Amino acid sequence: MKFAFSTLGVPGITIQDAVRLAADTGYQGVELRAHPEEALHPGSGLRERQAAAEEFARGGVEILGVAGYARVAAPGDDKEIEGEIAELVFLAADLGAPFVRVFPGAGDQDRAEADAAAARRLGVAAELAADKGVRILLETHDSHRTGADAARILGPVGHRNVGALWDVMHTWLGGETPAASHAVLAPHLGYAQVKDIASADDTTPIALGAGVLPLAECVRLLDSSDGWLCWEYEKRWYPQAAELPGQLAQGREFLERLAGGPAGG
Repeated sequence: MKFAFSTLGVPGITIQDAVRLAADTGYQGVELRAHPEEALHPGSGLRERQAAAEEFARGGVEILGVAGYARVAAPGDDKEIEGEIAELVFLAADLGAPFVRVFPGAGDQDRAEADAAAARRLGVAAELAADKGVRILLETHDSHRTGADAARILGPVGHRNVGALWDVMHTWLGGETPAASHAVLAPHLGYAQVKDIASADDTTPIALGAGVLPLAECVRLLDSSDGWLCWEYEKRWYPQAAELPGQLAQGREFLERLAGGPAGG
């Protein structure tokens, strides 16, 4: 099992500092939030992308994925949304990142129509992703927060370059047990995002293991031989939360214990 953290937990961090922070706290990878507020996003130039890839390589840290904001089930024009996904795929490919995160974002549309639109758009994007050596991962989130919700989209797509990102908080908030989530996501799973919260009514991020999420059960279900766990600490949305950097080493040690041994073991 390998460990990463998301730059959502360190808003505005530079690439150099992200690499240094990961290396200093024992993380093998970083998930990059791909938003204009951050150092890298779909509007970044090729020179910036190349410099970032080189910085990560020098530091011996992997770029796990590009966490984008395309909403694949949203109402709107297919071409526009397909274009947003394509920009994220190009960004990931330029950075040497294996994964792109997308959201469902269906809103209050008819469920069947939203599912069909998402599957159609992801099916088109899958061919570009395959050509670029990238997997597009639909996160369990917002309108499709459970594994069963995500599987309604991923099953019809049926392409190896489109999969799932298991956000363990959202499936739990959706009333799904870890076993049920894993059972439907396993055929599609790219990696899992972990976090912890005090309760369903208070989703302010807290230290791993200090809250109510069934992290031990979730990790136990995952394949520890080649999988990734990414700590997504939502500091950007909860500025009152404790700073992440001082918690990273302890969080990684906690995840190692759950995974049954040292990183990579």
